[in-house]
Amino acid sequence: MDHARVCANLTDMAARRGESLAALSRLLGRNEAYLQQFVKRGSPRALGERERRILSDYLGMSEHDLGAPDAAGPPTRLVYVPRIDAVASAGPGGVLADDRAILGEAIDPALLRQWGVRPAELSIITAQGESMLPTIADGDDMLVDRGDQRVGARGGIYVLRLQGLLVVKRLMTRGGSIDVISDNPAFPIITVTPDDAALDVIGRVVRITRLLK
Repeated sequence: MDHARVCANLTDMAARRGESLAALSRLLGRNEAYLQQFVKRGSPRALGERERRILSDYLGMSEHDLGAPDAAGPPTRLVYVPRIDAVASAGPGGVLADDRAILGEAIDPALLRQWGVRPAELSIITAQGESMLPTIADGDDMLVDRGDQRVGARGGIYVLRLQGLLVVKRLMTRGGSIDVISDNPAFPIITVTPDDAALDVIGRVVRITRLLK
């Protein structure tokens, strides 16, 4: 939008609100002549992002009408990640009775690339219980990478079936065995072997989201 149109938008809205350019300049923390010079002399040539935001909020007009640039490029095509109709217990364990996908979430694919995960392998599962506190709390949503089921030397947090129960635990390799660890020290460590039929790793927890209370 050209300078003349921005100035016309600003002066028209200021007049409707009964505000002088001097008063609006003070609102911006500038000298009283700041907006007058912008309108009459073209100095500065454009309002800064901060100034546009303050004036937009105060006058009830869009930042675009104050010279904000148009968004560049086409809108981002988001990736749909399904939410699994089950809970992973951060406690004694929950039974995975049904793994139907229900309403999920749309995520920017650029974030998925940044995290190094493939969209087709992702699911969202809700945590339940207190055994993984303080890392994972009851009700946290976990983004699970089902394409990453291998427990490496550094370990990680995984959703798994243990003796038929769906749980979220920290897994660490130790010699030829795997320690199933709760971050909450009140819960004991369980040790299994990698080929133990009681252990079925679903996927690694990549991210968690939590509702602040």
